Amino acid sequence: MSDQIKKLRQKKAALHKKLSQLGAFRRGTISINSRKCGKKNCVCAKPDHKGHGPQYLWSTTVKGKSYAKNLKIGPELQKYITETENYRIFVDLCDKIIKVNQKLCDLQGVSEIEDKSQAALLKKKLEEYFSKKHKGR
Repeated sequence: MSDQIKKLRQKKAALHKKLSQLGAFRRGTISINSRKCGKKNCVCAKPDHKGHGPQYLWSTTVKGKSYAKNLKIGPELQKYITETENYRIFVDLCDKIIKVNQKLCDLQGVSEIEDKSQAALLKKKLEEYFSKKHKGR
């Protein structure tokens, strides 16, 4: 085994360890908003008033569906901040693992098939695999 492969495997293991130590996480962003309530006699109805707030809103979109939640200042807001930051760390770690793994795949050799019957069998299996995979298209 080459030193480069050994180093990449160690790097991959270290990234997996960081990933396993990551706490709870969730997708989304937290925004700070000020809103006007719409009551005519409220102080927020004045043109120079910025509105009620700040209000903290967590939002995300999953498979085209949007989700949002108003967060209370305190432990709930801090929990969501930590979880969304952990999600960004998770995505970054996954990206690094993929890059290291691709380098490993490129460095590891491909075995040659010398027996013609094995090659024909493999060719048949691959044709079946790809015909099933692309049948609906």
